[in-house]
Amino acid sequence: AMAAAAPRSFSAAEVRARCAQGACLVRCRRRLYDLSGFVRLHPGGEQLLRRRAGTDVSAALDGPPHRHSANARRWLEQYYVGEMEPGEEQVPRRLLRALRGCLGHPELVDEKAVDAAAQTPTRMDPRCKTVDVEKDLVDWQKPLLWQVGYLGEKYDEWVHQPVDRPIRLFHSDFLESLSKTAWYVVFMVWAPVVLYLSWVSYTSLAQGNTRLFSSFTTEYSIPVHKYCFPFIFLLGMFLWSLLEYLIHRFVFHMKPPASNYYLITLHFLLHGQHHKSPFDSSRLVFPPVPASLVIGFFYGILQLLLPEVLGLSVFVGGLCGYVIYDMMHYYLHYGSPKKGTYLYGLKAYHVKHHFEHQKSGFGISTRFWDRPFRTLIPEETFEKED
Repeated sequence: AMAAAAPRSFSAAEVRARCAQGACLVRCRRRLYDLSGFVRLHPGGEQLLRRRAGTDVSAALDGPPHRHSANARRWLEQYYVGEMEPGEEQVPRRLLRALRGCLGHPELVDEKAVDAAAQTPTRMDPRCKTVDVEKDLVDWQKPLLWQVGYLGEKYDEWVHQPVDRPIRLFHSDFLESLSKTAWYVVFMVWAPVVLYLSWVSYTSLAQGNTRLFSSFTTEYSIPVHKYCFPFIFLLGMFLWSLLEYLIHRFVFHMKPPASNYYLITLHFLLHGQHHKSPFDSSRLVFPPVPASLVIGFFYGILQLLLPEVLGLSVFVGGLCGYVIYDMMHYYLHYGSPKKGTYLYGLKAYHVKHHFEHQKSGFGISTRFWDRPFRTLIPEETFEKED
């Protein structure tokens, strides 16, 4: 059995050679991990991981600047490749400094004992449950959509333990293709629609026939000038940002009843699959076919509530907001924003939502609505070391 196979041993020289060739190998004491395929996706940035290649990251996992969650440690175990040969690893310098400074009595520290402890076979961090696809609650060789409903009360915990592997939802290749979308397809489909409807809205307003409140009174109705279009468009974008928050929080993060197979299945289809496999690149944006149904629904509502051209102008602003949101969401998962930028902070914020704070941090393109709704992910604090 594969599980019974002894882990491969690596010498320090071999690790250095592989890192020199561009691999990103890191250690947790004697356990060795190959993060080469993950470096671009790391929320702290690729360079941060590259700088730690070949080193022991045990202390870094606990922070500062970031204390890694149990899910992050579980995620790390997916990249386990073997053990360092005994005596080849070094004790983390930070640990040694802390021990030497213990109570101001450095003579209390037996460095040989510390070295011996470092060389003993290391067990996995007790906070981790290994992602064992062979023993998982579902069969990954089959489509997942029709299996998850049977998980019942185990579904919520299972779906929020992310894995780095693609998901298949349907038996049918045709339905499966409709559920997957490359990021640029959203832009190619909806950007021309935004441009065309913007032109239609502006030229219609330019005719000077649009008046606000005309359905209630002709005497006090307010004419809507063509130069109002940019402001109406921005209003639509602002309303989208609220809608983005509300849909994400109350629809995508509803907790389906454990006894309801169909609601669990629906939740997994809408959003659960994204939390289970957050870096499945084909499932990070909304497929155009189901998106067109939802977009059509909101267009109909705006047409009922507002005069025709006014409703269209708000709608096209909202549609533009949606396209920006979907592009940003893809980038927050797959991009490597520069440290200190707005998107760098937003990427770290969104990944915390996936890995640790699933009941907060619902804003994706902006954290604005998390504040009034009191779902802002708290900043991490660390006690200062002496």
